[in-house]
Amino acid sequence: MTDSWLRGVHVAPNIQGDADVYELENAALDRDGRLLDAMRELAPWEDKLVVDLGAGTSYWVPHVAQDATHVFSIEPHAGSRSRGMKRLVERGVLNASVMAGSAAQTMMATHSVDIVHARFAYFWGRGCEAGLAELERIIRPGGAALIVDNDLGRGEFARWLTLAGPAYRRDADELADFWAGRGFESALVEGGWSFERREDLEAVVRLEFPDAAAAILSSHTGTFVDYAFRVYWRRYPVDASS
Repeated sequence: MTDSWLRGVHVAPNIQGDADVYELENAALDRDGRLLDAMRELAPWEDKLVVDLGAGTSYWVPHVAQDATHVFSIEPHAGSRSRGMKRLVERGVLNASVMAGSAAQTMMATHSVDIVHARFAYFWGRGCEAGLAELERIIRPGGAALIVDNDLGRGEFARWLTLAGPAYRRDADELADFWAGRGFESALVEGGWSFERREDLEAVVRLEFPDAAAAILSSHTGTFVDYAFRVYWRRYPVDASS
């Protein structure tokens, strides 16, 4: 159940539809840590207060909490928050909090955090303006936002998006213009899905691309999928007038 009183909530049919399969997807993503390393280089979070926005089941929170002072895991879906709490307890992560909130309504105080991460959640370009205004409100001057999205021009995953139908398609040039117009820079990170078992890959493809799964799987062999990421990032000025 998603908390209906929150503003700006988008349903996530993958994680909310089958959290166990989505767990396999998270485990396959960025096994060599390239994406985390790139994010850390763009906006180091050591000794910082960090928000993981649209955090789902808090899969990435333990990684960030190793170096951050505290991580606020913000998620509108109650079932995902429950799994996130269980994860943090089982891993002994003491410097993290799981909170109800959304991109447009984080519940955080003004200028209260240093860095906000959002991975594959809400910030898909046009239509996320309310969330961007919320980032500007809660991030301290000198802080940063990191938005992780799929790169639309590179890798096998990008090709799958074109097979999956109009609902999955976005214009890469329009997206680049959107983020540049709001003060964000862009970084490409080469990566992939790397599954331990073929059946896990197939389950994830069926979850993410239910209408195109048969075509996708018939054209792909093995357990690795070439997949590039696009990180949109912005540092907020110390002088609000600059």
